[in-house]
Amino acid sequence: MRSLLDPDHRRQLLGRFRSLEPAAPPRWGRMTAPHMLAHLSDQMRHTLGDARAAPRAGPLRWPIVKQAVLYWLPWPKGRVQGPPEAFVSRPTTWDADLAAFEALVARFVRDERAEWPGHALFGPMSRRAWGYFCHRHFDYHLRQFGV
Repeated sequence: MRSLLDPDHRRQLLGRFRSLEPAAPPRWGRMTAPHMLAHLSDQMRHTLGDARAAPRAGPLRWPIVKQAVLYWLPWPKGRVQGPPEAFVSRPTTWDADLAAFEALVARFVRDERAEWPGHALFGPMSRRAWGYFCHRHFDYHLRQFGV
């Protein structure tokens, strides 16, 4: 399983973000690359506890469903809708937004707290689970833009 906590996996992901052109068209979905980067920064703020997302009841919180969706099942292209709190930031400039995103990722990697905020849809998450989720979420959006 690939994780944001693994230095090689993280380095590869960040390299892919750096190679992404802000004007790249999406292969699916409606977000632009700058909006996608703002969205991922919002998600990282939730991961770090800087912002809150209201918990939502549903089957994604059930342990077996949560495991399957987080780790094994493919995510549908263009039909996954995250919580609205993960879509609040507006893009500024690509370089500034990329630098802010990379700083959030670096904070996550350095943070070794014992308890982590829950995910709005998946519920309680450990640091390890967040590392897997973040990697998979970032990869999903990078593939959305062909990177």
